[in-house]
Amino acid sequence: MAFEPPQRLLRALGETRRSGPEGADEGDAWLEGLPLLARRAVDVRELTVERVQAPGGRSSLVVLVRRADGTPAVLKLAPARARPEAERAALAHWDGRGAVRLLDDGAPEGTGGEGVLLLERLHPDVSVRSLPEAKALLEAAGTLRRLWVDPPADPVFETVAERTGRQAEAMRATAAGDSGIAAGAGAGALVEAALEAREELLLEPPEARLLHGTFRQSKVLAGERVPWLAVGPDPVVGECAFDLARLVRDRVEDLIASPSGPSITRRRIKRLAESLEVDQARLRGWTLFRAVESGVRAARVGRPQDAELLLEFAGWL
Repeated sequence: MAFEPPQRLLRALGETRRSGPEGADEGDAWLEGLPLLARRAVDVRELTVERVQAPGGRSSLVVLVRRADGTPAVLKLAPARARPEAERAALAHWDGRGAVRLLDDGAPEGTGGEGVLLLERLHPDVSVRSLPEAKALLEAAGTLRRLWVDPPADPVFETVAERTGRQAEAMRATAAGDSGIAAGAGAGALVEAALEAREELLLEPPEARLLHGTFRQSKVLAGERVPWLAVGPDPVVGECAFDLARLVRDRVEDLIASPSGPSITRRRIKRLAESLEVDQARLRGWTLFRAVESGVRAARVGRPQDAELLLEFAGWL
């Protein structure tokens, strides 16, 4: 069958092109080789293809397949920029506890192994985001708690300090440039506040756990083994408040549209911090940094509406 990447993935790769020439070269090369990579990955694992999942993700091609014994599974193919081998290592370490289970260790080099993951099949169209908001937050938080384990002894994952250091440099460069973000009302002050918050938070991190890295409601899908399992990690090692921060701004469009959005956000921070035993001030600080970073990045890659929403949300913090 033809392995046509969904439009959502193509748009995301287009944003990568706008972020710099290196990303453009890598994304174009990966897209060009994707049909052959997918066929090899299917053949070497003796899989039967059902269909490409659409709209799918923003960083990978997701294919619904069946193994030789008829077991349903998911074949995920991602470019190196999406760090699929770090995802493989995290899923292997969790071994199905709170996260989708990895079904193989990868195929031999050159036969469809690099950047290819074979995963247990969940219900791709049913996430906790489909639940009422209060219930969704409760289920998502419970799933996240199970993922916070000690990292492997070998330092195979990026740290929060390393990842946010790269992000901080990009934020400074974008805010100082002519991308339009510098001219936004209060944007410069938000960037400075976010960078200051990061510096303070990194002085005395309370713990170092293996984190999902990009956790939100849409990353928790319905499963068969247990009701909800996390998918699509971009794993990182650091404090739990960093992981929880992205969940605080879930359904940001609804928050912005609500006249009580700021008070809802404060209550959400308090509720999540108390339920997961995370310091409220640290959660607020990481929520500020991650919202500003996402807003600045959205402006940089040509998504001004998303940038406006995220920076307005950040202003509440």
